[in-house]
Amino acid sequence: MFPISALTRVAPMLVGQWRSVHGSAGLLFRSTPVLCAEPLKKKKKLDPQIVKQREERKRKRLEKQIRRLEKNARQLKPIEELEVPMELIDEQGKRRRAVPRPTPELIESRALLEKQWARYRMQEKLGDYQLFDRIVAAQTKALNELRLESEPLYQQAIQPDQTLVPFSAQGPVATPPIKDYEQPDGEYIDVSRKWE
Repeated sequence: MFPISALTRVAPMLVGQWRSVHGSAGLLFRSTPVLCAEPLKKKKKLDPQIVKQREERKRKRLEKQIRRLEKNARQLKPIEELEVPMELIDEQGKRRRAVPRPTPELIESRALLEKQWARYRMQEKLGDYQLFDRIVAAQTKALNELRLESEPLYQQAIQPDQTLVPFSAQGPVATPPIKDYEQPDGEYIDVSRKWE
């Protein structure tokens, strides 16, 4: 049996190695971790010819997979949502409309109308830009004058106005539970089609 003084000198060095059995650090009852081990198995010596055959089979299998992937690489994966149903293809003759060909006068009037619309939109955009420039220039001039008059008023004027866009929201903080809902355990069955 060790004297208590010897235990107190040795224990700080062994704290990281042993597990405490008792919660109190003052008692210093400790146990070693359980070591479950068995002797290593001897490696069986394999015939080098068998090892070479296994490696050759692996290499051939990989080459075959690579060839198959290269062959199917050019085929695009079909998107089922974009496929046209067969009923619509069958009814294509019934659904086709007889659209009259536009006359040259109609084509000319449409082109002129598009040009007029483009001019109108360009003038509208330029007017908007000029209006914004005038507003920003007037605001800058007013702020500069205010700064010359009073620095505290200027600092107060450049603060954002919280009441300008009043917004408050109230609602549930959590979604109410769904009655008789079975929570999934993380497993699912993949039903999507496989394309290779």
